[in-house]
Amino acid sequence: AIIMDGNGRWGLKHKNSRNEGHKAGLSTIENILKETIRQKIKFITLYTFSTENWSRPQKEIKYLFKLLLNLKHKLKPSELP
Repeated sequence: AIIMDGNGRWGLKHKNSRNEGHKAGLSTIENILKETIRQKIKFITLYTFSTENWSRPQKEIKYLFKLLLNLKHKLKPSELP
């Protein structure tokens, strides 16, 4: 299981943008997912959004969900177990 935490803070510190941090974090997750598929690992849990996250600005919430949906569509069905 992976708890996706700190991407927004990293983005503010290194890219001056919370969304850039979310984007970078999801890029890392994409690499991890591809490797788990390659290793034939059948299950992985991603803790991506907590109830506290609903208090974020609506624009940031929409961006987060858009990133997750894009990742879902980016992975080829043939790669999935």
